Amino acid sequence: QVQLVESGGGLVQAGGSLRLSCAASGGTFKSYAMGWFRQAPGKEREFVAAIPYNGDYTYYADSVKGRFTISRDNAKNTVYLDMNSLKPEDTAVYYCNRYGEPFNSWGPGTQVTVSS
Repeated sequence: QVQLVESGGGLVQAGGSLRLSCAASGGTFKSYAMGWFRQAPGKEREFVAAIPYNGDYTYYADSVKGRFTISRDNAKNTVYLDMNSLKPEDTAVYYCNRYGEPFNSWGPGTQVTVSS
């Protein structure tokens, strides 16, 4: 069973940057498309970014396009999310999961809080 553990969140001022990491274990990471998702208080979980198994293209929600970059290191079973020009509306718990067919078990997520 695949286990996912997110890290790298924190408190940052608007305009700042953070790098999130998601470490996967227990599966064949290099064969999965992976995605980042987020859930703000009182809202449903939403898609943020995705990357295929070989990393040859990326896909973003309109709200983060041009500010966030997803990448992966298959040798380390890790997917990253570089977040720049952060806005207060980016405040949420961020999760990673397989893109297109999420695993039933989500990781604990990592909290990102952007102050104005």
